[in-house]
Amino acid sequence: MTLRVTGDDKIDGLVRSSPLALLIAMLLDQQISIELAFTGPSRLSDRLSGPLTAANIAETQVDDLVALFAEKPALHRFPASMAKRTHKLCEFVVEHYDGEVSAIWADVDSGSDLLGRLKTLPGFGSEKSKIFVALLAKRFDIKPSGWEAAAGGFSDDVPRSVADVDDPSVLAEIRAYRRRRSEQTKAVNKEH
Repeated sequence: MTLRVTGDDKIDGLVRSSPLALLIAMLLDQQISIELAFTGPSRLSDRLSGPLTAANIAETQVDDLVALFAEKPALHRFPASMAKRTHKLCEFVVEHYDGEVSAIWADVDSGSDLLGRLKTLPGFGSEKSKIFVALLAKRFDIKPSGWEAAAGGFSDDVPRSVADVDDPSVLAEIRAYRRRRSEQTKAVNKEH
């Protein structure tokens, strides 16, 4: 397990050791820096009354969870919407996986099966699900057959997502990749 995103051993350790922390970090990884997203579960854990479990979060009133997300420093650029998504995600994990996040990938037969399961999670679209398949394979050695095809381009060696972060220094390469991609998209949109 070589996932080191924040440079803080305690925070990175929580994300490596807690499947729920990993899942929440991935959920939060949108419209904020990867480092901030992956710090979120640790800060949420510090603010929760009780343990960082899917059941505890699902049982927390949504308004109370929103308040925890919005407390300074906020856990996300959009604390209310991300708190609600986190709540829905945890309710789903409790309902469909008895609160055990690792059950999502524990008995999958193939990469496409894993991808299908991830796409059913609240807040996980196609791209986020592909990144998570690559993250599980590259950083946690969870490699069901066909994971590369399921992860698509995120399975290669080009640093383009959190799946490629084994050290915080890789984040600069990912940002450069994303800038290039954004510029290419803008150029294509201008042509049309």
